Amino acid sequence: MSDRTKKIFLGLCIIVPFLIYCVYYYSAMVKNAPYRYADFDSIELTYGYPDSMLNYYNSKTREYNYLTKENKLVKDSLKLRDNDLLYLHRKAQELGFWNLPNDMTVDLASRKPGERKPRYKLTYKYKEKSKTVSFDPDFGGPTKMVEAARTTIDEVTRMLATAKAR
Repeated sequence: MSDRTKKIFLGLCIIVPFLIYCVYYYSAMVKNAPYRYADFDSIELTYGYPDSMLNYYNSKTREYNYLTKENKLVKDSLKLRDNDLLYLHRKAQELGFWNLPNDMTVDLASRKPGERKPRYKLTYKYKEKSKTVSFDPDFGGPTKMVEAARTTIDEVTRMLATAKAR
């Protein structure tokens, strides 16, 4: 056998089966991923003070309610583009939003009297699953978890502000 024939034989016997196995393995892994953008339905964000969470956005119904600085409730319609939703999905995936606990709130009795801090409730809905996280900025959990929740919520609110400015 010549050197060229040996290399072709080596490639056919070892490298090609390895590549076929990798494609098979990773395609099954991606296909069975729990939160895929192909199954994405909507994002809901509700925020405000725990006793009156009036600020609300739903990407499916395009309903957007928010309080102005003068404490007037404005009801509006706001559409996020598919690219915006894909960005938010990927950002949540990157930050590990799916691994956060559902309840990241603080007991209101443990706060100082008169101290008011906002509460956020963010929901990513998919065809078969959904993930909801309730978050208080002063939650005392692990720093990485708190930062992941805060950053995900900040990205959604930033995207809403960008879409509103369009």
